[in-house]
Amino acid sequence: MRTFMYLLADVSKLANDDYVGFTFFVGSMAMMAASAFFFLSLSQFDKKWRTSVLVSGLITFIAAVHYFYMRDYWDAFGESPTFFRYVDWVLTVPLMCVEFFLILRVAGAKVGLMWKLIFWSVVMLVTGYFGEAVQPEYSWQWGLASGIAYFVIVYMIWFGEAKKLAESAGGQVLKAHNILCWFVLVGWAIYPIGYILGTPGGLFGFDFGVDASFMDVVYNIGDAINKIGFGLVIYSLAVKSSE
Repeated sequence: MRTFMYLLADVSKLANDDYVGFTFFVGSMAMMAASAFFFLSLSQFDKKWRTSVLVSGLITFIAAVHYFYMRDYWDAFGESPTFFRYVDWVLTVPLMCVEFFLILRVAGAKVGLMWKLIFWSVVMLVTGYFGEAVQPEYSWQWGLASGIAYFVIVYMIWFGEAKKLAESAGGQVLKAHNILCWFVLVGWAIYPIGYILGTPGGLFGFDFGVDASFMDVVYNIGDAINKIGFGLVIYSLAVKSSE
C-alpha cells in the first residue's frame, strides 16, 4: 500500500487545458491498444500475411513507448520533444514503407524496392531533423531536401514501381495499396506542412510563427491516425486474403 502511494505521488497532475499532454497520453494508450490487437490476432492469418501484421504491431508499439517518454518530457520541461519525436519517426516511418513491400511480394516485389523506400524515408527524416533542430538557420534548405525525398516516395507508390506491382496483383492488394497511398499523400502531408508552419524560416526564410504546442497536438493526432490506420488497412487485407 505504501509503495502504491509513492507511485501516485510521482504521477503529475494533468491540467484541464493541457491539450499537448492529453494527446500524448491518449496517443500512447491508443497505439499500445492497437499493438496488443495486432499481436494477439497473428495466429488467425495465413503465414504469408503474419509478417505484415507483426510489423503493424511493431510500428504502434514503438510509437507508444516513445509517446510515454514524450509525455514525460513535455510534463517536465514544457517543451516540444523534438528529439524523441524524430527518433520515433526514424524507426516507424521506414517500417511503414516496408509494409508496401510486404503486401506487394505476392506480385513479385523485389527487396530493392523496400530498400529504396527505406532510403528515401530516412533522407526525408534526417534532413527534416537537421532543419528543425541542428541548423535552423538553414531550415528552408533542409526542408526542401526533406520535401524532395517525400515526393520521391509519393511518386514511387502512386506512379512508379510499387504502383505497377499493385496493379499486377489486383484485387484486395490493389485496394489496400491505394488506401495506403492516400495515407502517405494526405496523412503524411501534415509533417511537411507542420515543418513549414512551425519552423522559423521553414518556407524560403518566411516565419509563420505558429505555436509549437499547437503543432504538437496536430502531430500527436496525426501520428495516431496514420500509424493505427496503416495497421488496420494491413489487418483488413490479411483478413480478406485469409478467408
